[in-house]
Amino acid sequence: MVLGNLRSRLSWPPFQSISLAGEIYWRELRPEEQGRSTIMKQAADRRIVEITPPPFNARTTVHEYGGGSFAVADDTVYFSNFSDQRIYKLKPSMEPQPITPKVNMRYADGVMDRHRGRMICVREDHTQSDQDATNTVTSLSLDGEDSGKVLVSGNDFYSSPRLSPDGSRLAWITWNHPNMPWDGTELWVTELNTDGSPGRTQLVAGGLNESIVQPEWSPDGVLYFISDRTGWWNLYRWHGSRVEPLHDICAEFGRPHWIFGRSTYAWASTELIICSYTTKGTWNLAELD
Repeated sequence: MVLGNLRSRLSWPPFQSISLAGEIYWRELRPEEQGRSTIMKQAADRRIVEITPPPFNARTTVHEYGGGSFAVADDTVYFSNFSDQRIYKLKPSMEPQPITPKVNMRYADGVMDRHRGRMICVREDHTQSDQDATNTVTSLSLDGEDSGKVLVSGNDFYSSPRLSPDGSRLAWITWNHPNMPWDGTELWVTELNTDGSPGRTQLVAGGLNESIVQPEWSPDGVLYFISDRTGWWNLYRWHGSRVEPLHDICAEFGRPHWIFGRSTYAWASTELIICSYTTKGTWNLAELD
């Protein structure tokens, strides 16, 4: 069933950014500073300022390729620092302060849980040198220096923890060796208890031969994601009991999941999605309603 109308506007490559209350944050690579990555902000009045001071380098190495190295809550930026892989909290006119300890752990793809004063992210534990790294979905307190509380574990890899707008549900993607994320992943959702721990959990979509990427909650609390179940990475949504395609088309709305934090769609309103897709080797920017 086709649920949407697609109107192509122009060609545009996907990029990573965060928009919050009229302000836009993005990560900028500085070749002239030995490849340092810094976080930039365009304020509501269009002024552009650098957020992270040297020598801080906003880069994570989770899954080695990194991505998803920062998150924003109100006017506070939380970022992974490359040299020690700790998470730092940076408020305006203050020096960055670590919120994770000096242990061999890495963090990525964080989302802010405003209802419980925490960040939910992917954590990669390298503390056992004689074992493979352990990946989990973990919550971090925004004050102090703790290594986190594990929310989801048991599989080889995790990605894209995404919290519903009301904070009641958490979605994530997971997969295991020997699969790569473009081979097959699973999309799960849990209902969070009052204390933030996982409650009733269910599989939404995916498997060994279906690649799910980019789960996101709409402003009105509907879960969207990209699946290649037809052979093409198309957009779908989940209403709690069924999965529906938005626009069945021979085009790719997704990209191989090498790094965290990429997104090829976002909401202009509860009824309008701005998205990018590629067909015949060309990326296009479009509206989908």
